[in-house]
Amino acid sequence: MASDKPYAPAAEQNRAPILEVLRERFLAHGRVLEIGAGTGQHAVHFAAALPHLDWHPSDVAENLPGVEAWRRDAAVPNLRPARPLDVLRDPWPEGPFEYVYSANTVHIMHWPAVEALFAGVARVLAPDGLFALYGPFAHDGAHTAESNARFDQMLRAQDPGMGVRDRAHLDALATAAGLAPEAVIDLPANNQILLWRRT
Repeated sequence: MASDKPYAPAAEQNRAPILEVLRERFLAHGRVLEIGAGTGQHAVHFAAALPHLDWHPSDVAENLPGVEAWRRDAAVPNLRPARPLDVLRDPWPEGPFEYVYSANTVHIMHWPAVEALFAGVARVLAPDGLFALYGPFAHDGAHTAESNARFDQMLRAQDPGMGVRDRAHLDALATAAGLAPEAVIDLPANNQILLWRRT
């Protein structure tokens, strides 16, 4: 593996179950905006496995060199160059996108950024488009697993602005932005994919 390519073991472990969901839900040809592409491992894997999709990764500027290293090595034709996107500060890419995908982002973002994420997704998502958000989530004020409770405590000790988000709070943001809850899909390691559709 090239030394300039970042590597996250979790991205390697969770990519297969996430891909199963995307295969079932991201069915039609279209453009995908990935928010918070991280290392770039998901972008490469999903774009290669879903050639009917035009995959557009984005992240904060400091993460883009790693995403680009993965993209260049993979040479997947439907994977576009990574673009800078700080949801609070950068101009959002021009839509519409038929799909938006984000993994393990909202528990790291401070709440104003989570609010900006949902508002921005609603702006760029095509009518009837889908937003898929992967990660650990609480439900009605309770964690779904003891491991998620410990993770939440660790995050908040590190930075009080971070933390595992409650689905009800995310649904409220989505509804206010014109996104309707569509599904909650349980995945391994006490994670879920939440799906919203632009109404």
